Amino acid sequence: MAQSLSDPYRGFRFRVEIAGIQIAAFSEASIPDITIESVDYREGTDPIYKRPLSGLSTYGRVTLRRGLTDSTDLYEWQQQVLNKGSTTTRKNISLILIAADGQDKCRWNIINAWPTKYETGGLNASSSDVVVETLEIALDYMTRVK
Repeated sequence: MAQSLSDPYRGFRFRVEIAGIQIAAFSEASIPDITIESVDYREGTDPIYKRPLSGLSTYGRVTLRRGLTDSTDLYEWQQQVLNKGSTTTRKNISLILIAADGQDKCRWNIINAWPTKYETGGLNASSSDVVVETLEIALDYMTRVK
C-alpha cells in the first residue's frame, strides 16, 4: 500500500521563547546551521588512501528580527553581555514552528545563547517602512526535540 504524502510545514507561523524575556513577536528568526568538519586521516601502512573522520562541530548564528517598539528587552540583554561578559548572561531560546491548525510541530532548543550583535534599521524621512531591530546570537549547541 502506498504511503500518503503530507504537505511540508510553512515557515511563516512560528514563536520564539527566550528564557526570562517576554517578547510579543518576531517577523523573522533563523535556525542556525550545524557543520561538522571532515578531517582526512591516513595510516602509515596505507600506501595511497586517506579516509575522512569527523572533526569539530560548529553552529551558525541565530538571527532574530522584529519591529522596533517601546520594549528594550533585547537591547538590555545585549548591554548586559557588553558590561558583564557572556558567562552570566546566557539564555536558552526555543524556536517553535506552528502548523496551520495552531499546533506546535517542530521545536529547536538553543542552549546557552548570548547576543553578539545588536542593530537597528536606519531612519528615513521619505520612507514609511517599519524600523527593524535585529539581534545576532551565538550559542553553545542546538537540539531539535520535536
